[in-house]
Amino acid sequence: MNLHRKGRAALVLALVAVVGMAFRVSWNALRDIAGAVGADDTAAMLYPFVVDGLMALALIATLVLADRDRTFALRVLGAYTVASLVLNYVHGLVPELHGEGGVKVDWTRLADWDPANWALVLLATSLPVGSIYFGSDLVAKVLHHRPAPIPAVGTNAEKSTETTMKRSTADLPVSTPAPIIPNAVALPRPVAVGFLKSTLPAKPSPSIAPAAPAAPIERRAVAAESTRPRRATGRVPQVAKSTRPKRTPDQLLAEARKATADWPDAKVTGEGIRRAIHTSPVNARSLRDTILAERAATAAASAEAVAS
Repeated sequence: MNLHRKGRAALVLALVAVVGMAFRVSWNALRDIAGAVGADDTAAMLYPFVVDGLMALALIATLVLADRDRTFALRVLGAYTVASLVLNYVHGLVPELHGEGGVKVDWTRLADWDPANWALVLLATSLPVGSIYFGSDLVAKVLHHRPAPIPAVGTNAEKSTETTMKRSTADLPVSTPAPIIPNAVALPRPVAVGFLKSTLPAKPSPSIAPAAPAAPIERRAVAAESTRPRRATGRVPQVAKSTRPKRTPDQLLAEARKATADWPDAKVTGEGIRRAIHTSPVNARSLRDTILAERAATAAASAEAVAS
């Protein structure tokens, strides 16, 4: 960990050294350009800070800001980098600028062609105004920036925070495994508990004299009881069963092909096929795998035909 920190510190110091040397190389060019467009000695000495200094500020802003503000800072950094490059390029093309403050060149004359000269003068004189505007905006954005809060880690880190969604059985990637049939073990038949006990002889019961015949009961008329509809139990009658014949696998595959002919691959799911042709989830998954395999084989054949 300590070596990692030392490596990062060395990298930052090396970057600062490279940026400092690059700023010193660009110093003469920007100072001479400022003197050529009418700046005095003090203004020409401060002019490189206006251009390259704003570049450094925009670079720091890109490390702090986020989203749209970071994009704005990157655009400012790119624009001022291009402007500094153009002015350094013009300084290299015009030998008369290689003097103390650009005194060897005519004032406000950076190119022989008038439109190019006007554009370069406009660029050199507008950079200080742009630095005031863009620099103030970047500083304001950095001061008002609020970093996103870091979510607190719960006490039980082993619990997952992801939510799972229940999926239909027809969308499972693997078909339902066959039911496992346990080994049937024959158990001994139950035996009566007292089969080993000795049976005692029953006591003799006294004989009972036959009773006198009872008088016949007079029958009376009773109102017929209303019959209520009974709930169907047992086997369903043949007439109540569905008249739709059971479809074969070939018929199911033909219907599935017809239903999914204009479907994209992402929409070809077991649940979608089950609802389209009204079949079981197991059949829907099998049809889904078959249709996707056929489409993959057709795509591969087309690719080979095009390649040949």
